[in-house]
Amino acid sequence: MSKVVLGGGLGGLAAAHYLTKKAATQTLTLIESSSRTGGWIKTNLQENGTVFEQGPRTIRPRGEAGSNTLELVEELNLTDQIVPLVSSHPAAQNRMIYANGSLHLLPSSLFGLFKKQEPFTRPLVLHLLNDLKAKKKSVQDESIYEFVDRRFGREVADYLISPLICGICAGNAQEISVKFLMRKLFEYEQQYGSISKGMVQNFSLKSKKATALNGLVLKAKKEKWNIYSFISGCETLPLALKESILKNNVNLKLNSECTSMTIGQNNVTLHLSNKEVITADYLISAIPARNLGMLLQKQYPDLAHSLLNLVKNVSVAVVNLEFKNDLIINSAFGLLVAPKEELPVLGVIYDSCCFPKENGGTVLTVMMGGYWFEKYFGKNPSEKTLLDVALNQVKQILSIHDIPVKSKVNILHHCLPQYVVGHDDHLNEINNYIKTHQLPISLCGSSYYGVGINDVIMSAKSAVNKLIFR
Repeated sequence: MSKVVLGGGLGGLAAAHYLTKKAATQTLTLIESSSRTGGWIKTNLQENGTVFEQGPRTIRPRGEAGSNTLELVEELNLTDQIVPLVSSHPAAQNRMIYANGSLHLLPSSLFGLFKKQEPFTRPLVLHLLNDLKAKKKSVQDESIYEFVDRRFGREVADYLISPLICGICAGNAQEISVKFLMRKLFEYEQQYGSISKGMVQNFSLKSKKATALNGLVLKAKKEKWNIYSFISGCETLPLALKESILKNNVNLKLNSECTSMTIGQNNVTLHLSNKEVITADYLISAIPARNLGMLLQKQYPDLAHSLLNLVKNVSVAVVNLEFKNDLIINSAFGLLVAPKEELPVLGVIYDSCCFPKENGGTVLTVMMGGYWFEKYFGKNPSEKTLLDVALNQVKQILSIHDIPVKSKVNILHHCLPQYVVGHDDHLNEINNYIKTHQLPISLCGSSYYGVGINDVIMSAKSAVNKLIFR
């Protein structure tokens, strides 16, 4: 019996790791088209110890998926390498929005909801109360922008949700499905007529049974972690996963692009760019949905059509900047830019506020482009162009005129999936097709069930469980 994992990003690595635990006696091969594993998670360590994250930089410890990742971190013996940011830290409490040409601190407490704070023209609590009189709209799905606009008002949609979507998936809130971020609130409206009624109805239904916590999950809860990373950056996690699967005799094939695939009732055959042919009895695909769809166009055109239409991906420019002096006046996690400003920057992370350097200084990460990448940069911008734009934006928004002592520019081409309206329907079509045709394949990765680190790891675990109980 043999298994194949296609894709050596975080999802593929996690799937291979879980497979070695569930089916240790089976032959397992992981195929990756590039020269490295880890996918979009990539840490660039500078000679002076500065951490430049060129992709995801922090992990949230909360929820079922967050707990699952903490358990994985503990299993990989990475506990002593964790750097947590606790909830009481200013960088955990303070979030900034750039709107109407200036920076604004978002309310961070219950009291703050009752105060009028720019860019809002009235206290946020009044926007929230708008849900009580908003009419229900019976739909299968809609954009998160439209949903929030209807229930809480245009200002919340423009100054809270739109920047938040930029920060999470670099997307346009007017196209992203409400189920991407507010599934439960949307369901409350559809079932009870309003979010408020849904919350009241479901409050009494919540189980009071306490979940037993232990190990790192308990530690994170007791110490009130808001987010966490690792001493040597987020790439610590995929590197540890790679080491783990190699120790468990997983056959790792780098620089091996899958050029064609044939799926039978009980086997999968993959043809690789190096002319190698691999046959296995089961495949876990951790590559983007579009890539998988292209491989299946000839044999399963209906499935390929659904996969190709499931998501489109946007590109993000990541510019890391290090300055000699301490230049951030108000400590915060960072800032997000309201799309209404029509600026090329999505947001700026205050890395040195979240995880201060021993020798001081300021480290920032400027995120640019996303849904609007080609609008502002074209298809192939130079690194110098991106660096110049980033510095100009930092100058305009943060009034930082210093010249950085170090900088790094990276373009993440087609890195972030966009869960547009109808994503769930397409996903159901795909899963039903696989089930109906009894195809020996499971799917995981950011194309399907969430774009965050926790979501990707959980999707890998679920894919493995489908295989085990098949």
